[in-house]
Amino acid sequence: MMIKDQGRPVIEFERVGKRFGETVALDDVTFSVEPGTVVVLLGLSGSGKSTLLRQVNGLQQPTTGTVRVLGEEVSITRGRSLRALRRQIGFVFQNFHLVGPSTVLENVCTGLLGSLFGPRLGLAMYPRSVRRQALEQLDRVGLADRAFQRADTLSGGQQQRVAIARALVQRPKILLADEPVASLDPESSAQVMELIREIGAEDDLTVLCSLHQVELALDFADRIVGLRSGAVVLDRAAVGLSREQAMEIYGSVGAQPETAAEPARPVRVGQPALAG
Repeated sequence: MMIKDQGRPVIEFERVGKRFGETVALDDVTFSVEPGTVVVLLGLSGSGKSTLLRQVNGLQQPTTGTVRVLGEEVSITRGRSLRALRRQIGFVFQNFHLVGPSTVLENVCTGLLGSLFGPRLGLAMYPRSVRRQALEQLDRVGLADRAFQRADTLSGGQQQRVAIARALVQRPKILLADEPVASLDPESSAQVMELIREIGAEDDLTVLCSLHQVELALDFADRIVGLRSGAVVLDRAAVGLSREQAMEIYGSVGAQPETAAEPARPVRVGQPALAG
């Protein structure tokens, strides 16, 4: 499946609401993400960041509004079409979700299970081409020498690198990352975010990442979308945004979204301008 219109955003939220019973998780969320940019969702735990990410690949459905990804309306996409869409969306989780006793290489190979038929029990059950692709991605994240090591013997930062390689092996157009450094120390956090940004630039990936660390968001994002109680309270380019302005996300209950006076300018040269 190809992007239907190269000129349109790759992710679009239009007045999206999500409720769990009486709890409002997303409240009238409207924003879009341009191709090849790094957008960080910033906000407190419980602000709706994870819920928003799960709307993108159809893990959850909106209660109201519309989510479009690569030109497809996610909530009405089913069966083979939904599986094809999900193969273009990599997901990196906070807690890695690796199979500890399995080798690093086998964990990365599982990223291609969606394109294979039948179960795979053990590394030898994967085609040679899949193992080669997995090893290539491990090399990109600096862990090719750990390919046959048990995943649960790695450090937290190394395990997250394996999780990134697993997401990348499917050659996605979009990379979602849900608090990918929440359980890491500051040095490892910076290394993982730098890796995500570098690979995003190399592969022309669109990255949508949730964080709660303001400094990391300002360092690595092209654009910041701030969430508070499920609503967007800030949406603007990271360039020129101060830490103090970003911190207002955490205390601006009921505030209207702040937008840049001019179209937001992404950090990387050659990418399309972002809407403020």
